[in-house]
Amino acid sequence: MSENRILILDYGSQYTQLIARRIRELNVFSEISNYDTPTEKIKKKNPSAIILSGGPMSVYNKGAYKIDKKIFELNIPILGICYGMQLIMNEFGSIITKSKVREYGKMNIKIINRSSLFEGINKKISVWMSHGDKISSPDGNWEVLASSENNIIAAVKLKEHNFYGVQFHPEVIQTEQGLDILKNFIFEIAKCKASWTSKNFTLNALKSIKDKVGDNKIVCGISGGVDSTVMAVLINEALGNQSHFIFVNHGLLRKNEESDVINSLKNNLGMQIKIVDASTIFFEGLKGVTDPEQKRKVIGKLFIDTFEKESKKIGKVKFLAQGTLYPDIIESGGSHSAVTIKSHHNVGGLPKKLKFKLVEPLKSLFKDEVREVGKNLKIPDFLIDRHPFPGPGLAVRIIGEVNENRVKILQEADEIFIKILRDKNRYNNIWQAFCVLIPIKTVGVMGDGRTYENLVALRAVTSVDGMTADWYKMPNEILEEVSSEIINNVRGVNRVVYDITSKPPGTIEWE
Repeated sequence: MSENRILILDYGSQYTQLIARRIRELNVFSEISNYDTPTEKIKKKNPSAIILSGGPMSVYNKGAYKIDKKIFELNIPILGICYGMQLIMNEFGSIITKSKVREYGKMNIKIINRSSLFEGINKKISVWMSHGDKISSPDGNWEVLASSENNIIAAVKLKEHNFYGVQFHPEVIQTEQGLDILKNFIFEIAKCKASWTSKNFTLNALKSIKDKVGDNKIVCGISGGVDSTVMAVLINEALGNQSHFIFVNHGLLRKNEESDVINSLKNNLGMQIKIVDASTIFFEGLKGVTDPEQKRKVIGKLFIDTFEKESKKIGKVKFLAQGTLYPDIIESGGSHSAVTIKSHHNVGGLPKKLKFKLVEPLKSLFKDEVREVGKNLKIPDFLIDRHPFPGPGLAVRIIGEVNENRVKILQEADEIFIKILRDKNRYNNIWQAFCVLIPIKTVGVMGDGRTYENLVALRAVTSVDGMTADWYKMPNEILEEVSSEIINNVRGVNRVVYDITSKPPGTIEWE
């Protein structure tokens, strides 16, 4: 009997993570693995079905990503999306060629045979295409389920097998009834049950933590962010006095962050937390460092150094708990068919030799799922609903070298921005809002004198899980007030701009 999970093999599509998200929205666990994951390893995962993602290649490209044919012997449903569909069909003898008509963006398709995949789907739907190749000669064992208005095959099924392919992307919102198509594959074809819930996750996580740590001591890094708070409450409930919570002030926090976080966690969650002021060490380590990746690696190492130093005082600490999330792993190059976007300090920023064994109870979750777990743990809303704050802190919101003066400028500007958003009841409508200090000075006029001071960018986005994001349509009067307050009250700033870049192509943070 297979597990209630869907395994996604990543062929480098920009939408791979979105496939995982859509499946989890249906309360079914999904995970992403490299396209070349050995079949034996897949077998051990015991998935209910496999989805092959799209990808930027042609199946005939030199070095094109392939598939292990043994996967077809697992006798479980397989769905190929875009490149994944062409890959399956090519393996079974169909001919793939360059199409004279390339299909990109919204296209209409016609359902020829509903099969189980298109049960309840309209006969004609608009879908999101992204391909230049086509199936020019399908093998006779394939049944055509749908075609585009250009008479290009849009969906297929291998006769006598539960192997399906769609040339379009059902995971994107631009595809009409795309989620319904995925539902059909997951529930009707793969026979999954909707059992992936925050309550079930919480119970399993508590048991997993106890089993892994046993009677040993564990150190937990606390930042006050949503991820570390939820992680800490899980560890505290599972292990109690075996847990040692440490808040490292690296000097890169928001204004008054230390007192706000400690008061919140102590007063509302009753946790005993040790504060370690390591700001001098962090500023020294960041001196002269301007490259974003290097900043993250320096900060990651210094965090570990600090935890190791503190653990020696506690004695016999074997484990370190971190609030690592699934997007952290993905963006840090967790799949080698994907590009490393940025090394998260708690993933790609960790030193190769680590004296601790890691405990990362949230590493399979997206941000919105973490919030659901937090609510299930009865953590107060004001802690759960806080905007995400990066582990490296303001270091990745200061473009160029980081020093105490530049941190102070950014702290003052950021406090003004966030306070106004709260006062205007906009804070909870926004996924993340912050200021960025840019290493450019511009000419300005204050009073009757010339100024030559710093530029600050405002960033505010809406999102569900942080994997994609849209810039927030901020009212002009709020932008005007924020700009005026910052320029009038933050010494060293004479110009404010607003970032209107979505993700992709940008990331949410600037570094």
